[in-house]
Amino acid sequence: MRKVIGIGETILDIIFRENRPYAAVPGGSVFNGLTSLGRLGVSVLFVSELGDDQVGNLIRAFMVENHISTDYVDRYLDGKSPISLAFLDEHNNANYSFYKNYPAQRLDVSFPPIEADDIFIYGSYYSLNPALRERMVEFLQYARERGAILYYDPNFRKAHAHEAILLRPAILENMEYADIVRGSDEDFVNIFGETDAHTLYEDQVRFYCDNFITTHGARGVDLRTRNLETHYAARPIQPVSTIGAGDNFNAGVVYGLLRERVRKADLRDLDEATWAKIIGRGLDLSSEVCQSYDNYISKDFAARYVSPS
Repeated sequence: MRKVIGIGETILDIIFRENRPYAAVPGGSVFNGLTSLGRLGVSVLFVSELGDDQVGNLIRAFMVENHISTDYVDRYLDGKSPISLAFLDEHNNANYSFYKNYPAQRLDVSFPPIEADDIFIYGSYYSLNPALRERMVEFLQYARERGAILYYDPNFRKAHAHEAILLRPAILENMEYADIVRGSDEDFVNIFGETDAHTLYEDQVRFYCDNFITTHGARGVDLRTRNLETHYAARPIQPVSTIGAGDNFNAGVVYGLLRERVRKADLRDLDEATWAKIIGRGLDLSSEVCQSYDNYISKDFAARYVSPS
């Protein structure tokens, strides 16, 4: 069975609505998508780090409950598990405040087993952090050598926009490792000061990665490959919260790659009909998550989604 391996941060998200705490859920960009994939029955491994504390215990128990392997999670003693405060505005978009206390030694874990055509997901500031960069590149190199499909989501928040020039070499290196790059229009404004998918692909992405997906919220999704230039409409919904929308779009795309039996060698010449099914999965999962306060699809939705129609 093909596996999905993710590397990234685990964090406890405390969600505020109208300045009152509404929910507390385990989160993290890659983690959110992996949780949904675990609920869909995909074999999932996660490379991460947690403090040996109550928050860490809570998140680890959540991982076990949702079929995410904990074998490659570093439990550190010198520091605390991170938390974030997510404040929803009148449009149900989140503004974040992060509280972190990591040890000096980071990501002290062995390489997970990766076989050809497994899917390796990485991104966010976690993949750019100078304290982790050397270790991150080791994982990327290992995943590529093992023949995995590498999926990169920059998830580059406005809080880091002032560092864009400094971090751009690492972003471009991440893109060079990737077989698929997927980001939001906001990500690419923060990185390159540009939103047009065609311009971004031709000027910034194509040299590094063949397959480029940009999401534009209610304005849909653009796909650019060596052979295709296509737009897909968003699902008409009334969002409750946009937390986890992009992460679950990623999960849907990955699930689509697995369901359509797309191998690494297939990506270069993948036809539009197959891409439409894959992107459709991404839209399904992101739309579902936007209609709840959870960071991932519900178990009930997952059970219905995998059942034969």
